[in-house]
Amino acid sequence: MPKNVVVLGTQWGDEGKGKIADLLTSKASIVVRSQGGHNAGHTLVVGDKKVVVRLVPSGILHESCQCLIGSGVVVSPEALFSEISELEAAGFKDAHKRIKISGACALLLPIHPAIDRGAEKLRGKNAIGTTGRGIGPCYEDKVARRGLRVGDLLDMERFSERLKNLLKYRNFMLKHYYDEPEVSYESIMESIMALRDKILPMIADISAILADARERGEKILYEGAQGSFLDIDYGTYPYVTSSNTVAGGCCTGSGAGPLHIDYVLGIAKAYTTRVGGGPFPTELLDEIGQGICTRGKEFGAVTGRARRAGWYDAVAMRRAVTINSLSGIALMKLDVLDGMDEVKICVGYKLKDGSVSNLPPLAAYEYGEVEPVYETMPGWTETTFGVTEFDKLPVNAQKYVRRLEELAGVKIAILSTGPERNQTIFIEDPFA
Repeated sequence: MPKNVVVLGTQWGDEGKGKIADLLTSKASIVVRSQGGHNAGHTLVVGDKKVVVRLVPSGILHESCQCLIGSGVVVSPEALFSEISELEAAGFKDAHKRIKISGACALLLPIHPAIDRGAEKLRGKNAIGTTGRGIGPCYEDKVARRGLRVGDLLDMERFSERLKNLLKYRNFMLKHYYDEPEVSYESIMESIMALRDKILPMIADISAILADARERGEKILYEGAQGSFLDIDYGTYPYVTSSNTVAGGCCTGSGAGPLHIDYVLGIAKAYTTRVGGGPFPTELLDEIGQGICTRGKEFGAVTGRARRAGWYDAVAMRRAVTINSLSGIALMKLDVLDGMDEVKICVGYKLKDGSVSNLPPLAAYEYGEVEPVYETMPGWTETTFGVTEFDKLPVNAQKYVRRLEELAGVKIAILSTGPERNQTIFIEDPFA
């Protein structure tokens, strides 16, 4: 019986991971975030409550679940405690007591958003489309070994010295390269000291907690952020995030070994969306695309930015299956395609030389030059909204789902037919 399940996105993010993570967390005793920061939001709908979590794992809605933030996550103390305040205001009073943070997490400081915004401004028309929250610059400092960690808060003398060194470098860039105002040492220290006493009791050895839980036979959910094609190595670089969003990143960012993972569940919409810049082969710049965006309420949970929409991309999914070793797929928002005369699936990419590939290129510029090859299937007029049994779906909707499954070479384990927990079809339970 699988006890360690990874949930991650297989497209360009915003696939609906929050709902599935929340559903599966009801079966788990621990949920752990392994990468990203507060640039990614998971929207959870429970009855008349709508909660958006960013740094905090989705398991926070379940009182019996411990929520862990692994070393691969970049943590802004201000963003974290702002989110905890939102959760407490929504009725989750003990949220802070159930969260533990790795001391190895990189600290996201007020200097990082300033650098992020300056860099995007300088890029001009070539802007990547970041959220401007400082995620990239924080990861950059981490990899360059000049950044600070959550564990550094235990020794403020050392913290102070390292912060001054970081600011010498970063403020020079702000002033002389980005032509932006500097961020003062005093302002950062003030913001840190205001929250230090709150964060210190939350520091823990996340890898050890996971190891102990595995020995006890507890079920653990590993929650990824963003999507596979925003991965720093395998995404449409440079239009990507700054961390490894694929299944391997869940191991390195949490402290779990690869052999500790039993099931990898990939989340995908029944169509495709993307936020920000970068290539998007199946993008629909017409009334069909607008209709999908409207019905799917395609706006970012964190930024509110409108998403770009297009047909389902089976070519990209083939790559996602391989790089994540997917065990199953959760297909989201099937109901958004209700009422369409026909639906299309991208089954190949036509390249510049006229040949057709069934796998995507790795270079973003090549990605932007491909032409999608579509397979057209009849749509359905009946509603799929809220349906909880596969056999009760419209026949053409069933055929569409089975075709996606066939093209991916991986079973569709879960179907979502609405935002609520109970608007779900479980074909296979990843924890069963």
